[in-house]
Amino acid sequence: MSSVSSASSLAIDGLVSGLKTTDLINSLMSVEGVPQTLLKNKLTSTNSFISSLQTINSLVQTLATKAAAAGKATSLDVFTATSSSAAVTAVTGANATAGSITFSVGSTASAQVGVTAATSAWSASAEPLTLVGSDGKQTTVTPASGSLDDTVSAINKAGAGITATKVAAGTDTDGTKLYRLQLTSAKTGAAGAFQVYRGTGAEVTAGSATNVLTETGAAVVTQAKDASVTLWAGTAAEQVVTSATNTFTDLVPGLTVTVTKPTTESVTVGVAQDTTKAQAVASGLVDAMNAVTAYYGSNTAVTSTTSPTNGTTTTTAGVLSGDGTTRDVVQRLTSTMSAPVGGKSPSSIGIVITKDGDFTFDADVFQKALATDPQGTQAMLSGVAANVGAAATAASDKYDGSITTSITGRQAVAKDLTTQIDSWTDRLTARRASLQTLYSSLETSLSKLQSQSSWLASQLASTSS
Repeated sequence: MSSVSSASSLAIDGLVSGLKTTDLINSLMSVEGVPQTLLKNKLTSTNSFISSLQTINSLVQTLATKAAAAGKATSLDVFTATSSSAAVTAVTGANATAGSITFSVGSTASAQVGVTAATSAWSASAEPLTLVGSDGKQTTVTPASGSLDDTVSAINKAGAGITATKVAAGTDTDGTKLYRLQLTSAKTGAAGAFQVYRGTGAEVTAGSATNVLTETGAAVVTQAKDASVTLWAGTAAEQVVTSATNTFTDLVPGLTVTVTKPTTESVTVGVAQDTTKAQAVASGLVDAMNAVTAYYGSNTAVTSTTSPTNGTTTTTAGVLSGDGTTRDVVQRLTSTMSAPVGGKSPSSIGIVITKDGDFTFDADVFQKALATDPQGTQAMLSGVAANVGAAATAASDKYDGSITTSITGRQAVAKDLTTQIDSWTDRLTARRASLQTLYSSLETSLSKLQSQSSWLASQLASTSS
């Protein structure tokens, strides 16, 4: 209607007749625009309904996801790790099992750090350097010049796993500033050990190159070293396990251990079922179910409001009220959540349906069931989750879910209504223009009649005189 209203601003009230033609046209257009107004109101309610369908569909999809996780045969097999020493931390993974392991930390991993002798320049001219890794691999680089900066740049760009840094080292007797090159392996562990030689790879192989880390004033500050832990120390089964980093991922399946310093005493890392996390799996399923029923309840409720001015009471039904699709979905979900599994009620593990159709979760009942019959508790939860998950998926599947199909159908209706509204806009715009032309023609005709009347009057007056 915006285009219709804007057209009215171009109309000019009758200059000859004195009629308020703009008001007349607006009144006529108000009547003729009733069908479009009804279409707009219907589009608004349709879009509101679509929005509610999309919201409850999203909640059902969340329920399906929760049910899929809870329905796994190992959904309650969630574990947590503890350590007897602050020097060792441990976290559990997907394959963790209950148990414990004891070991001592022999060393932590370190990267090799070496420094060259103090100097003001690396060489008189650009000379080749050969970087040799612990595996014997050689990388020869030639700096752009003999300066320390060019030497640092050449080493860092070589991609040999060694980084170089120019570090201040005081001044010479004549006041010249001195520097050392600090050379550091990019990775920790024994495999990160390296040597740096002045000369080409052939000279290194021939033994004629100079090792810059053994020159006078040079030193290896930190040796490349693996982290190590010792299992079953002092027994015939004693076993040392090493790692290039301070993290061990293969001591026990599903357990990652990180060491921060050597220990003089044995460290015990224990893995046990985390009953709190296990409970969250079951309670999360109940919470997701209640989110669906709560939204459905609030959007099907009937509310009444009374006008403070005239006392008139207006009753409004929720947007989903009367919708058979969502009603059937909620009923099916509720019945599957409360249905027995293996002849037992879900209430045996704390999932209880209320008289209002919602569910409560009794943590004490669940924990007792988990402690006395862990396998039975798992079977019950998996069964309930499987039933609920199947119903939730049937409703919210992105291709053929019942709610999804309903949304698609309503969106088609909204699209058709929009097309009709646009068509009415064009029709009303043309109608307004037609009325404006009509009234303009009437003003022109009236003006001609008035002119003729004035001429006749003057002629009669002339004849009379």
